[in-house]
Amino acid sequence: MINLNIFQSQPEPGTELPEGPRVVGIDPSLTAAGLASSEGWCRVIGYVDKKAPITKLPHTARLGQMRRILDTVTDAIGRPDLAVMETAALSRAGGGAHERGWLWWRIFERLTDAGIPTGLVGPNQRILYAIGKGTGTKTAVVDAVARRWPQWRTGGNDNAADAVVLMAAGRDWLLAPITDMPKTHRAAVEKAIWPEVT
Repeated sequence: MINLNIFQSQPEPGTELPEGPRVVGIDPSLTAAGLASSEGWCRVIGYVDKKAPITKLPHTARLGQMRRILDTVTDAIGRPDLAVMETAALSRAGGGAHERGWLWWRIFERLTDAGIPTGLVGPNQRILYAIGKGTGTKTAVVDAVARRWPQWRTGGNDNAADAVVLMAAGRDWLLAPITDMPKTHRAAVEKAIWPEVT
């Protein structure tokens, strides 16, 4: 059986985390979905088998593995006060677009069905919130996360780092930011799609 847990971390013992609403950032992916919680943990979940990539599996087996990823991701998310998902990168090239779309919509569906308010942040908005401009390398985002939010141990994993940025943007939108952000970075929060929260 394929192990779906690629990476996970907890905060260092004794680490102080800001109090406030529970927010989970979600960077959906079949091979490396990044998750980060305002409670201090990070996870990366996905199907990894270089000999039999998920998009090369027979359709029945593929659906079974996609469902395992979906279940593992949604179980890890739990019941936060707010979930923040990265929107689908529709211009992204490569295989698996059909499967990636299925996973994105199924995660969103489960969050919605569970009554979890869900914000949507585009890839360029995520980068803007992290580094102050709408384009940048994965390394630049990982470095920004290590500098601004060191409590979240990403191990240099760019998927976990992306999820930390999404989570931090959600906390900012809820007026409970983890750290003060420059105005240029905060423009990303204003451009995102946020739910109605009562």
